[in-house]
Amino acid sequence: MNIFSVLTLLGGLAMFLFGMNTMGDGLVRVSGGRLDAILERLTSNRLKGVLLGTAVTAVIQSSSATTVMVIGFVNSGIMRLTQAVGVIMGANIGTTVTSWILSLTGIEGGGFFLTMLKPSSFSPILAVIGIVLYMSAKGRQTKKDVGAILLGFAVLMFGMETMSGAVEPLADNEQFMSILTMFSNPLLGVAAGAVLTAVVQSSSASIGILQALCATGAVPYSAAIPIIMGQNIGTCVTALISAVGAGKNAKRAAMIHFYFNLIGTVVFMAVFYLINAFVNFTFLGNAANAAGIAVVHSLFNIACCIAWFPFGNFLVRLAMWTIPDRAASDQRSTDDKRLSALRRQRE
Repeated sequence: MNIFSVLTLLGGLAMFLFGMNTMGDGLVRVSGGRLDAILERLTSNRLKGVLLGTAVTAVIQSSSATTVMVIGFVNSGIMRLTQAVGVIMGANIGTTVTSWILSLTGIEGGGFFLTMLKPSSFSPILAVIGIVLYMSAKGRQTKKDVGAILLGFAVLMFGMETMSGAVEPLADNEQFMSILTMFSNPLLGVAAGAVLTAVVQSSSASIGILQALCATGAVPYSAAIPIIMGQNIGTCVTALISAVGAGKNAKRAAMIHFYFNLIGTVVFMAVFYLINAFVNFTFLGNAANAAGIAVVHSLFNIACCIAWFPFGNFLVRLAMWTIPDRAASDQRSTDDKRLSALRRQRE
């Protein structure tokens, strides 16, 4: 892999991120602000919140964006922490839709129907339709936004194809293989996934990068699974940053998102590798593919949501314990000082 392949990879990543942002922004504009209203009103119970968070994130293709919106609502007092929990859980499920869309790059077959399902076949068609709508809008904002959505999706898919082509030579690179073997260590894999996602500020984008690497056939599941787990932790960075300078409840909402992903990852990894110690999963040595990444990503997030659903109030209490009310902490400090003074008087 030479310098030109690296430049091609970076160019593909730039196209991928630009396409994802363009598509997401277009979808938000087409909604006319209704997504905010829906999030605000339809969170009367946790199950509705989960379904709503899943649907909204599937539409705007970003769990970070959904979580940031929720933090904004909590900060303004529109939404309670107990309402936010369900939406945050659902956002983690909704973000898996992107990985399934990107898995279409791995479709193989020569039939007309299968060929048309490949992004390399339908992306140019969407790009042509999108640019026609965008250029002919003439003041019609909705038409222009729909064109931007189609163009964004096409650019995203072109970026994915470009990244896959750029990393293809790595399949025979011994140094690359040794690096992937290192990531088979669960802790290193989790750290790598978390850092990558924190840098690109999107779990969907980091999953896409991983799926592109899997196109080489050199990424085993033993390395892919820990990286996916780490990506779920790294995606919390955006929410934590957005809560800086906000009120206590907004910070608590960000911490709920963090704890949900962190504890879910720790428990999953502990259970998975404990079972593996006795059963020895043979598939860990197999080469991962784009569809397999989507399956692991979906199963993990759905399992975490199901496991944590009954304990939503515990997450709220944990966040409140982490970020206590200042008045309460000041009162405890005053009480401690009074007790110390009384002890000194008695002595």
